[in-house]
Amino acid sequence: MDLKRATKIADYCANNATAIDYNGAFPKHEFDLIAKAGLLAAPLAKELGGWGAGINANVTYEFLILLKQMGHGNLAVGRIYEGHINALQLIQTFGTVEQITSYARDARERHKIFGVWNAEASDGVKVIPFENGRYRLEGSKTFCTGAGYVERPFVNGVLPDGGWQICIVPMEQVTTVSDPSWWQPSGMRATASYKVDFSGVELDQSALIGQPGDYHRQPWLSAGVIRFAAVQLGGAEALFNLTRQYLQKLEYTNDPYQKERLGRMAIAIESGNLWLRGAADQVAAYAPMFGGDPTVPHPQADQLVAYANMVRTAIEQICIDVMNLCERCVGTRGLLPPNPMERIIRDLTLYLRQPAFDAALANVGQYVLHESNPAYLLWNHE
Repeated sequence: MDLKRATKIADYCANNATAIDYNGAFPKHEFDLIAKAGLLAAPLAKELGGWGAGINANVTYEFLILLKQMGHGNLAVGRIYEGHINALQLIQTFGTVEQITSYARDARERHKIFGVWNAEASDGVKVIPFENGRYRLEGSKTFCTGAGYVERPFVNGVLPDGGWQICIVPMEQVTTVSDPSWWQPSGMRATASYKVDFSGVELDQSALIGQPGDYHRQPWLSAGVIRFAAVQLGGAEALFNLTRQYLQKLEYTNDPYQKERLGRMAIAIESGNLWLRGAADQVAAYAPMFGGDPTVPHPQADQLVAYANMVRTAIEQICIDVMNLCERCVGTRGLLPPNPMERIIRDLTLYLRQPAFDAALANVGQYVLHESNPAYLLWNHE
């Protein structure tokens, strides 16, 4: 596994984060280092040349720590890398043997970055079949993280019958229109999350992954939230470390109020780490492959989804608490650029705004309300 090398890369990411904190930036050198370290291939199963990060359930904890390290270094890097892992997990879950082999080679040998561009507005993507077995795309995607650098994005769209189809677009082989002006955020500037118009792009059948509706299948869709939660916790952990260093430098370590705040931050961070451990244990106990075999129904799918939604919800609140405590600790002076705490708070604030938060929390409530087991047995796999 590559955790030591990932730590060194994360250190570089942290040191270079201010230099790429502007709209239109992309962490190119960071991903060159990631590729050189073999981390673009890490999400591949062992027989494909990786170590199964995100697909082999038995290494889920190590894979979550890898994501947390990337988030600790730079949340923008962590966000892009998480999307890469997500895409390769979907390919290995729903793809054919030929597709898995081909796209694994793209990641392992050609160092292609994958991503998942699923968000869209009213002009969303339509997948239109031709009589010759090819498909044409019409419409746009929003929040296309890594636009211009991610060369194997999932560009999912609606079929004429209403089905939602997973597609992979080989970006260097097609012509698209990007709108950088669409992305003018306060945080996560270096993710280059543009709006991209795919109208006129033609794809072969081999670019379609799985069956219509596979993208929204459970538990894969919701269980995957533990990935971005791990990256977010890395950002909170970086804030904790920077806050402590700031107070130590100013010799505020004997202030009783600062002690109380740092105590709360330490509890929050450790709680997040325990949630990651719990998530890893749940995934490993569920099935050998992340989310299980898609051809075999699993009786505990609802349980895994509910637990993943708890992890997401808990870590979001942990990050909010850590940001609030950091701001109280360091005051205005500690939140002025180029202090990295100011950037991390901007990035984390934006990154926490993942979709369907209320639905995720309601799912947890729905699950426990329909269970009769006592609390200590709710999450058992026996």
